[in-house]
Amino acid sequence: MGVNCPVDVISVCSANGDIRPLRFRMEDDSHELLRVDIDEVVGMKPVQYVGIEAQIFLCKATVKGEQWLFELKYTIRTHTWCLFRRIY
Repeated sequence: MGVNCPVDVISVCSANGDIRPLRFRMEDDSHELLRVDIDEVVGMKPVQYVGIEAQIFLCKATVKGEQWLFELKYTIRTHTWCLFRRIY
């Protein structure tokens, strides 16, 4: 599982435009699809990388019996998600 790997995300948008990820799907190290249900979004921070606007979501989930803390990045202009990093 690398850093900045693209993932499929199901999210919800509020009436005022706030976005919140609910679950994502990624390929694990054995090339199998892994579905991760997000237990809690701990926080969100807007960031800019060389003029590219993004939002970083700090999330918690239980995956295969272990607790994960990770960051999902949503790039606004391209409408893409990636698993930005996993925090061990």
